[in-house]
Amino acid sequence: MEILQTAAGLQDRTESWRRAGLRIGLVPTMGALHEGHLQLVRAAAQENDVVVVSIFVNPTQFNNPEDFRLYPRLPETDGALLADTGCTALFAPTVEEMYPQPTLLRFDFGTLERVMEGAHRPGHFNGVATVVSKLFHLSRPHRAYFGQKDLQQVAVVRQLVQDLSFPLELVVFPTVRETDGLAMSSRNRRLSLEARAVAPHLYQALTLARRLVDEEQTVAEVQRQTLDFLRQQPAIELEYFDISDARTLQPLAPEQPANGPVALCLAAWLGGVRLIDNVVVER
Repeated sequence: MEILQTAAGLQDRTESWRRAGLRIGLVPTMGALHEGHLQLVRAAAQENDVVVVSIFVNPTQFNNPEDFRLYPRLPETDGALLADTGCTALFAPTVEEMYPQPTLLRFDFGTLERVMEGAHRPGHFNGVATVVSKLFHLSRPHRAYFGQKDLQQVAVVRQLVQDLSFPLELVVFPTVRETDGLAMSSRNRRLSLEARAVAPHLYQALTLARRLVDEEQTVAEVQRQTLDFLRQQPAIELEYFDISDARTLQPLAPEQPANGPVALCLAAWLGGVRLIDNVVVER
């Protein structure tokens, strides 16, 4: 596995691979890798000739400076984890390399970014779109791999690919979970033992909501029962629980049955750590 730290170095490799007729897979990450990331890398290695994994904690998608400062950074551990996954090149640039000057371009994804994460983290998806666009231009992948845990991010990247005509296939893998249901996340490393013991209740709440959707309860009733369940865990500070159309991510009307495909999405604070999760119900 080669380690590249400059945009020019990655572009040189990309061009040589393209000239050789090799197919390129890209797995963008912010590091602190877990099994969810590694599954994406292994899949990319099976489906492409070469694989680029990027590790870059992108400052422009953090609207909370403290969250950016505390985000886990484990370069040596990440490198060791990637060693036997089929990763061809690890792209690990500095902030100065990715942003040699302030970015003036601004993305607007309309209603797609005015709900859930977009509503609670202003500017977040502008930062996501900026760095993903840079990675697409530098690595010129045939396929790019993302996880469903970041459902809204996937929707934004899909819109980005469509609107800017990036010639690539977007590949989305299901959320990978711990044995107790907690969605794997780099932020889980920051949970205290007490918070970690409570964290599975987030997925339990989504599982309850999924059952209520299957029973054709109204959106309001799904919301009421799910919120009642979460209130039983005072350590969980819920930021939002949205019941949305899984295609547009726009909220469903309270009085209507939660007919699918439905996206059940939540964000919550637990011991000072912000976690997100979702379940998509195909009906």
